[in-house]
Amino acid sequence: MPILDIDIVQADGAAPPVASLTQALADAAGRVFASAPGRTWVRLRTLPEAQYAENDATVTRDQLPVFVTVMHAQLPEAAARAAEAAALTQALATGLGCTPDRVHVQYAPPAAGRQAFGGRLVV
Repeated sequence: MPILDIDIVQADGAAPPVASLTQALADAAGRVFASAPGRTWVRLRTLPEAQYAENDATVTRDQLPVFVTVMHAQLPEAAARAAEAAALTQALATGLGCTPDRVHVQYAPPAAGRQAFGGRLVV
């Protein structure tokens, strides 16, 4: 049941991502998680470059980042999480056509006891 929120910082005025990109990222993430069909969910959003900054630095268009938040029912152990983060970073970078150093993965607190689907709380 991994849920990914992917925020792409993109050039001002750039066209929004096409649906096939969202599907490709979901498929790539599903392979990383070894999920059954329909068990990895991706929400893809964009953030205009004008709404992103780094202190005391100028970010060029080829340096614009991608932020990924991963929510699992239970977090994998640290070593498994590190391996997963590396594999997910590579898979998403490939799908987005960027370098892995632009993809930043954050793990949300475990969903168990916090997330409900159709009114049913995951425990």
